[in-house]
Amino acid sequence: MLTLLAAAALLAGPTAADVTLPAQPAPLSGTLLSPDGAPSAVVVILPGSGPTDRDGNQAPAIRASTYRLLAEGLAAEGIATVRIDKRGIGASAAAGFDETKLRFSDYAADARAWAAQAARLTNQPCAWLIGHSEGALVALQAVQDGPSPDDDRICGLVLLSGAGRPAGVVLREQLTAVPEPLKTQAYDALTQLEAGRTVADPPAALAALFRPSVQPYLISWLPLDPAALLAAYEGPVFIGQGTTDIQVGVVDAQTLAAADPDATLKLWDGVNHVLKTAPVDRAGNLATYADPDLPLAPGVARDVAAFIKANAAP
Repeated sequence: MLTLLAAAALLAGPTAADVTLPAQPAPLSGTLLSPDGAPSAVVVILPGSGPTDRDGNQAPAIRASTYRLLAEGLAAEGIATVRIDKRGIGASAAAGFDETKLRFSDYAADARAWAAQAARLTNQPCAWLIGHSEGALVALQAVQDGPSPDDDRICGLVLLSGAGRPAGVVLREQLTAVPEPLKTQAYDALTQLEAGRTVADPPAALAALFRPSVQPYLISWLPLDPAALLAAYEGPVFIGQGTTDIQVGVVDAQTLAAADPDATLKLWDGVNHVLKTAPVDRAGNLATYADPDLPLAPGVARDVAAFIKANAAP
């Protein structure tokens, strides 16, 4: 009997369950990963931009499974996680809005609702928001919007690989290599959208970025200043950034940290945007995006868990 109990204890581990959040026009879906034993805290992992699913993947190019690996790492530290498919993605596809009606605030409202749901599911007083990439801005916006009955269910924020400057600044940097006159046209389009004006005839070569149906969303997103949002937030904040991230730079993490002197800043040496150990060279760096078997960089989950435990709600 003792031998069987010992074997069962060795086999015990995190348990995964599909969970849903009531929403219109259809429920949102996610995965609750619970540690073995009562969790010390619960977090909601907010995905980055584009069609990123709950595991952190975008078929066919991105298969890093960053969010699944982070959830597993946090479970090993006794922390439960809810990782989600955002509106229009994966099992939440039916909840997607017509693109012309989607606004950035919709993602923020969903994040608040997921925090309350995660707290209820795990019998916790509140839930942490872990925002990765654009998800970091969603987390920052979530604690600004309101008032809402769900506002007090957010313990604090963990911002991973998040921009510290408005999206227009970052986009202009990314467009510097675009040849003229296309670059000037792109810059002009960004200026119009930042001012709240739609662009009637975007160049065909820029249609993917500036198509008319997505412009209302861009108008709701471009004016947001992550540093200003963070400066207005009074809860605990962890900022994590890799030094070999080719999408978001260390300067962004430092800009965020400067906006909140009480925030904890952690720079992970040799870690890229998908939170894996990666070289500086672009080809080697991007290769990690397609490798779900490559673990998260050592220390990422541990550092995040240590911060959450040190700032756990009473």
